[in-house]
Amino acid sequence: MSDLHPSKALVTGATSGIGRAVALKLAADGFEVIVPRHSTARPSPRRLRMRSRPMFKALTLAVILLASAANAGAQTGPAASSPGLAVGPQYDTTHVYVAPEDFDRFVTSFVATFGGSLSKQGVITVTPTPSSTMSQLVLTPVGTVSVFGFKTPVPYPFGVERTGYLVKDLDAAVRAARASGADVIVEPFNDPVGRDAVVQWPGGVNMQLYWHTTAPSYATLQTIPENRVYVSPVRADAFIRSFLMFSGGTVVGDDAKAPGVEIGRPTDTYRRVRIASTFGNVAVLVTDGHLPYPYGRELTGYETSDLDATLAKAKLAGVRVLVEPYSTDDRRSALVQFPGGYIAEIHATVRR
Repeated sequence: MSDLHPSKALVTGATSGIGRAVALKLAADGFEVIVPRHSTARPSPRRLRMRSRPMFKALTLAVILLASAANAGAQTGPAASSPGLAVGPQYDTTHVYVAPEDFDRFVTSFVATFGGSLSKQGVITVTPTPSSTMSQLVLTPVGTVSVFGFKTPVPYPFGVERTGYLVKDLDAAVRAARASGADVIVEPFNDPVGRDAVVQWPGGVNMQLYWHTTAPSYATLQTIPENRVYVSPVRADAFIRSFLMFSGGTVVGDDAKAPGVEIGRPTDTYRRVRIASTFGNVAVLVTDGHLPYPYGRELTGYETSDLDATLAKAKLAGVRVLVEPYSTDDRRSALVQFPGGYIAEIHATVRR
């Protein structure tokens, strides 16, 4: 078989386990990896386009066949973790952009609401093209925030990337993102503390990947924040499949009739998918886009032990409650706006 020269490889069970590892390795080696979709609609396979590689060894084919058999039906099972990529959820930040004049007010109000500590504030360049921004890290027990107050215009496409995920190897993470179906919309570049890239997942969801020259050390979080992603029904499965493949995450909940009050439409239902991985939690909110303000504007959901006490502290710090607390099956939630405009969901789990 050493004289075969295919440019494509079919891998089933590629969202987890051996199948995922094989798919990522083949894509990194230059193959066009074809990942069949497993859903009730049974649509046609989605292809991850990569440059063709001249050789396809017999051993690789054998591994693919074994992985296909071992992972048949693995879409509904727990996915593997992502060693070599993720570091931990305390290192994954929400990116908050505020005007320079609102910078200190936002930082102060966020710490007053959730507690925590601050890194040293500085003025630096965090983009591959010329720019200048105030920058500070806010470390709280419920999640980490990177705050930017640009003194210059914000270069495209920065300002719409919602999160920064710390990875152990940026080049490997970029290859894995591409192999999982993401576009790399900002190629890797150097920043004052390491290297960065920006990727876009199916559905138009932008995220930043970053690596530090000196590994940071942050305290473990008390609760893991929820990256809240709004996508259309047409692109939802593509986003979920791609992110699962990249993160090695697990679907911990897929509710086709979640209560519409969660998106400001109390008489309706919608689909809500929850994903857990070493990168943290993701809530995929699948909607038709008919959302009343401020739904869809919140980037992150923060879990606290006492919602009412947290909101009381927030109000004293100048935070506006945009949506008063409401209850669903497993949580009480509210939406708030911090000084500077950042909108967030805050919730407490309801113990049954």
